[in-house]
Amino acid sequence: MLQEKRVVVLGGSRGIGFAVAEQAVREGASVVIVSSQEKGVTGAVARLPQGTATGRAVDLRSTDAVRALFEEIGAFDHLVYTAGEPLPFGPRVADTDLTIARGFFELRYWGAVAAIQAARPYIRSGGSIVLTSGTSARRPPAGFAFAASICGAIESLTRALAIELAPIRVNAVLPGMVVTDLWSGIPSEAREHIFRETAAKLPVGRVGRPADVAEAYLSFLRSDYTTGQSVVADGGGTLV
Repeated sequence: MLQEKRVVVLGGSRGIGFAVAEQAVREGASVVIVSSQEKGVTGAVARLPQGTATGRAVDLRSTDAVRALFEEIGAFDHLVYTAGEPLPFGPRVADTDLTIARGFFELRYWGAVAAIQAARPYIRSGGSIVLTSGTSARRPPAGFAFAASICGAIESLTRALAIELAPIRVNAVLPGMVVTDLWSGIPSEAREHIFRETAAKLPVGRVGRPADVAEAYLSFLRSDYTTGQSVVADGGGTLV
């Protein structure tokens, strides 16, 4: 289904985004990997088969830079947005500086909106957009108020855009705990403890890998009859 399709992955140099790019190439697509760091983009392109990928280093917080990006890329088929820094967790609403809290939305929410706005004229007939939310939108623990808010906003945006941008399809993936670089800010021992504790609770018995979650994105790219939907890929975490 992705043979000769062109897929743009924003946040595609590592983690889930790179796994999406890798699987899309495996299914016959060419990909454009976009991320903020030139070194990361160059490395990601080099890890894919020669001739299947190109890359751009772009600050996705910059509306002008994003607009220029899509003018340069031109026509393509599918947009995948996986860009984001670690979601905020820990501080309660009562203890949070709201100026800082507003900043949490810049890349994950407003970055996605800017990308969609700029990309829309270049998406070919039959194309789609896949956004990234998270399971904290469905089951937020204490300290996840802002993370849950961002994820909930993405889900609502997905449903609204499925109507507004039709016939372009718009869907979202809600990853659970996945081992990616987004956890790198936590000391390694604490990080491994979190992974072990989570794995012990999950019905599947382990935390996720990027490739596990990437399959959910690919299913949305393949399906021409699904829009306005959000799929949870969390190993059963929202059930326990």
